[in-house]
Amino acid sequence: MKVATWNVNSVRKRTGNLVTWLQSAKPDVVVLQEIKAQEAQFPKAEIEAAGYNVEIVGQKGFNGVALLSLHPVEITARSLPEPAADEPARYIEGKVQTPKGPLTVGGLYLPNGNPIGTEKFAYKIAWMDRLAQRARALLASEEMFVLGGDYNVIPTDVDVYSPAAFAGDALTQPQSRQALRTLLNLGLTDAVRAIHVEGPQYTYWDYQAGAWQKDNGLRIDHLLLSPQAADRLTAVGIDKEQRGRPEPSDHVPVWCELDVA
Repeated sequence: MKVATWNVNSVRKRTGNLVTWLQSAKPDVVVLQEIKAQEAQFPKAEIEAAGYNVEIVGQKGFNGVALLSLHPVEITARSLPEPAADEPARYIEGKVQTPKGPLTVGGLYLPNGNPIGTEKFAYKIAWMDRLAQRARALLASEEMFVLGGDYNVIPTDVDVYSPAAFAGDALTQPQSRQALRTLLNLGLTDAVRAIHVEGPQYTYWDYQAGAWQKDNGLRIDHLLLSPQAADRLTAVGIDKEQRGRPEPSDHVPVWCELDVA
């Protein structure tokens, strides 16, 4: 079972790239972020033609998440616990059946939080607390799950091309990193680091200042696995070549494979 996450940064602009990647990479379940579209604007027909069931939590012009699955999927959440009435579209969760039992996949687009010292940063940390609440509930089921998405957190200085350049950024603040460690300390596994233990493994390159050409990247897109999923982890990949395509997203797909046969 191949599970992937990709911040597509406007699905309408990247439909061609997305469909081409789906056809070549053939992930079983994909969570998308920053689709920047409501359901009526989403290129559902093109993606269904590639064989995928499509579920969307959309928002006009901003945010927005989607879950695509080659298999029948039961949507189990369209927001984190205790959503506000004006909750932005940042979370979707679904369950698929495998020969080794159910697998829940949550897709999230975590708030950026900049600038620090503002209500935006406080909202980021509060959102991460709600994510941890959801993770605890999922852990109580003792079933396989993956929480994938754009976490907007750089876990360590190894995960950024220049720690000094991001010292004042919400992505590297101690509170942000501690909130991510809280998730890991619950018993979740960072899939990329479970296999690629050392060195940079970037998932994002800014559009500005030649970041892609200079390999000035960040690792902010993560797949966190429950113990039951981590026990079945067999492979991890970052499809870096997608950043070099025409009209690319500034993020690339991250995927893992679980042995559920």
